[in-house]
Amino acid sequence: MEIEDKEYKVFHDARISKKNFTVGQKVLLHHSKLKFFLGKLRSRWLGPHVITKNFANGAVEIQSLKTNNTFKVNDHQLKEYRKGFQTEHVEIMDLEDPIL
Repeated sequence: MEIEDKEYKVFHDARISKKNFTVGQKVLLHHSKLKFFLGKLRSRWLGPHVITKNFANGAVEIQSLKTNNTFKVNDHQLKEYRKGFQTEHVEIMDLEDPIL
């Protein structure tokens, strides 16, 4: 049984993605206290926050853009912030009725 557990651990660890965050990068923080009964369409991510310092043990110091508070969190609670879709660059095409 122990051999199967070791094989499973190797299989699982090979699929864990390493997150590399840089200072100045915008990230979202997972809101772990949000429970499912509050609303299933409610976002579980807070932010954006800016990374101010990386620590060797995987901890990251982030600063809130809204309140300017800084605090340390584990990097597993963060994900990369991506801007939304820019509507200024969308080309609008008018469709014409077919000629019969």
